Order: sequence, then structure tokens, then C-alpha cells
Amino acid sequence: MELSRTSFRKVMGHFATGVTVVTAHAEGRPWGITVNALSSVSLDPPLVMIAIDRRRRITPFLRQAGRYAVNILGEDQQELSDCFAGAEVTPGVEQFCGAAWHPGETGLVLLDDAIATLECTVEQTISVGDHDLYIARVDALDTDERHAVPLLYYRRRYLRVERARELVPEGRPAD
Repeated sequence: MELSRTSFRKVMGHFATGVTVVTAHAEGRPWGITVNALSSVSLDPPLVMIAIDRRRRITPFLRQAGRYAVNILGEDQQELSDCFAGAEVTPGVEQFCGAAWHPGETGLVLLDDAIATLECTVEQTISVGDHDLYIARVDALDTDERHAVPLLYYRRRYLRVERARELVPEGRPAD
């Protein structure tokens, strides 16, 4: 297979990910973008990393604010994912996709129906290729243990968990 942008995207699409909306507050209003490039980096201190194409319109606001929230979406939030990814829908991204939100513990923008949230302060920004990596300390987090199952993304399509069963990894103590 030839190494091209298209083939790279196709192969990486075989890695299933969760779907998040990263939010920030700047210029007196909330901003958001769909992100599936999220990873925990460290437990002590608690750090996460997001990767965002630096050409995206939220980039200057993330740099300016130095803080962001990660909103993990549930399976019934595909429309929010599409809108914050730039789909031409009404209400659109200019109207914050019509999403209901509230300020979190640290004042960051949290989506009302997210299944889990992280409020973060950027510790380091690294420019790599066409993306910026924002490594951030988690200042606050929340989840509702009764939440819906997560929205998943695989091969440029959404997946829903239908036949899942919980299996405890072998050889590893439960926390």
C-alpha cells in the first residue's frame, strides 16, 4: 500500500476510539470541537493529551485560554459529534450546536449530557506535523456511573456497543 494521507487515514481508522467534544471559553462564548485523539498520559500527576489540527478555528482560543474541558460522548450524542466536527447542520457550530452546557467546578464549559468530563489546564503544547498536542493536568473530573454506553468511532463510522460483555483482564488486579 502506498503511503499517502488517504492510506494513512484508512489504516488508522482501524483503531476504534471514543468520541469527545473539547470545549473552551473565549471571547465571551463557548467553543467546541469533536476530538477522538485523546489519551491519558500520566496517573501521577493526572495528565491527558489531545491532538488538534492547528488550522481548526478553536486553536487560537485553546492557546489563549490555556485550559480546556473534555466531554466524553454517549451513544445517543452522534448529532453533537457531527456538528462540532463541522457538519452543515442547524443549529450549527456558530450556535454551539444548540448544546446545553453548564460551567464545571473550575468554570470550564461542560456539556450537560456528557457521560464523563475532565477539566484541564495546559502544561505543555507541542507542535508536530499539522497538529498541536495539548498535554494538560486534570483539575476536576466527573462521571455518572449510570451513564449510557460511549459513542465509538471506527473506519469513519460510528459504532454502538450491542453485543458487549464485560471481561476482566487476566493477570491484572482490579482497582
